[in-house]
Amino acid sequence: MLVIVAPGQGAQTPGFLSPWLEDPACAARLGWLSAVAGLDLAHHGTEADEDTIRDTKVAQPLLVASALLAAGRLGAAPAAVAGHSVGEIAAAVAAGVLSDEQAMVLVRERGRAMADAAAVTPTGMTAVLGGDRDEVLAAIEEHGLTPANDNGPGQVVAAGTLEQLEAFAAAAPKGARPRPLSVAGAFHSPHMAPAVDHVTALAAAVTVADARVPFITNSDGSVLEDGREVLDRIVGQIARPVRWDLCLERMADLGVTGLLELPPSGTLTGIAKRWFRGRDLAVETFSLDNPDQLEEARAFCEKHATADQVVPA
Repeated sequence: MLVIVAPGQGAQTPGFLSPWLEDPACAARLGWLSAVAGLDLAHHGTEADEDTIRDTKVAQPLLVASALLAAGRLGAAPAAVAGHSVGEIAAAVAAGVLSDEQAMVLVRERGRAMADAAAVTPTGMTAVLGGDRDEVLAAIEEHGLTPANDNGPGQVVAAGTLEQLEAFAAAAPKGARPRPLSVAGAFHSPHMAPAVDHVTALAAAVTVADARVPFITNSDGSVLEDGREVLDRIVGQIARPVRWDLCLERMADLGVTGLLELPPSGTLTGIAKRWFRGRDLAVETFSLDNPDQLEEARAFCEKHATADQVVPA
């Protein structure tokens, strides 16, 4: 049982798209996605520095475009799809809910709106590694923060004002290691409410299709097939916590045997390895990062997909 996942903001690194753009077909496709997004994604994916691609307005379209490029070359139909945060937009394309072009317009507007919301008040996010889960969540609440990402045991991300985050770090629970994240705002928290309003108005005019592949939502790990509900959840998630732990639980319930992460990969496969190992589940993972891996990635997909889940490359 194959699940394909798309990473969220923070997974990007300078130059990560360079190997993909050596392929003329990928370069041409990225040129089209750049035109739709109104950004030079080839430049940002190959030459831009770390500070530039950390900008929310750049990072989000870049991440979705990279996932779409790789998925288009992979040629596999999974049993389910999921995406972490902005990765849900790429997952919605893989599920057949959105077109590539709809996805790039939505992520362009999502990135701009979230950047604007983040500029209102100095906010940020801090990953909290280790510690007792209940104590960590209680401390996050005590400091007026939001548990914006719950990635499973040992990793919760707190979001809020910089002052709140500093106070939390100074009084972190025993065994917890706070690590500030290189992001521009308190994503997936009430600070993002203005962005939800803007993207909701745009999404209302988007024509969607029902999912051809089950879509596992960040909101509560449930499986969605209604296209409008998929899009509504994606938009609302801008200001709500990402429950990736519940997505992993759903994958386990569905009987996942193989999980492939689209580029820029590594973050979600790392979380998955720890999560499934902690439950004694034999789940293989594959981190797809460059086109040289495509043949191996296709073999991985064929191994974990049933016959009617494989489509020609």
